Amino acid sequence: MRINADFSKRVVIRPEDYQWAASPAAGVERMMLDRVGDEVARATTIVKFAPGSRFDAHTHGGGEEFLVLEGVFSDETGDFPAGSYVRNPIGTSHTPHTDAGCTILVKLHQFDAGDQQQFHIDTTTAAFNPGLVDGLTVLPLHSAASENVALVRWAPGTRFNAHQHWGGEEIFVLEGTFQDEHGSYPKGTWIRSPHLSQHKPYSEEGCLIYVKTGHLPMPEAA
Repeated sequence: MRINADFSKRVVIRPEDYQWAASPAAGVERMMLDRVGDEVARATTIVKFAPGSRFDAHTHGGGEEFLVLEGVFSDETGDFPAGSYVRNPIGTSHTPHTDAGCTILVKLHQFDAGDQQQFHIDTTTAAFNPGLVDGLTVLPLHSAASENVALVRWAPGTRFNAHQHWGGEEIFVLEGTFQDEHGSYPKGTWIRSPHLSQHKPYSEEGCLIYVKTGHLPMPEAA
């Protein structure tokens, strides 16, 4: 299966574009954002768990990174409410379940082999740092190899400098509306911009975004 598998192309998926598909587990649905492979795949997905649903025990052959968007996600290591950012490196395993129901943004099989740090962060209580321009604050989440992950909060009216994305950029809008010269992106929008793409972002109403940079394949390696 190949979904948005050409990493040289810019992709934008807004909430009105979502097409949910059943997973192998009862009560678990998936909105596939990009995918290279079948059930075991390099994938970026929004996964929605109905209350009381669970997924079979599995091992993360290529690592797992997820952000809880709604509800409470649970496994053997604990309960992770909305705002939890979790990294499970290559070789870890768990049995996901939820009592109340939850929705997560998950990325699979995208870990560098040397990235063995397993951890979680409650982003709702963690301190944000001042950004590069007024009105911008940043919560660094992880940095490894060429990958950098952060939450970025934009105060209303904040504008950032025009810049180029070495190694590409992915954004998921968590709150508010993110904007650039290419369009306007409400809460729930996923944007993948390829290596050497550029833009000049801003937010009139303010927003909170998940950002990952530097991790997308270069054209010669795609």
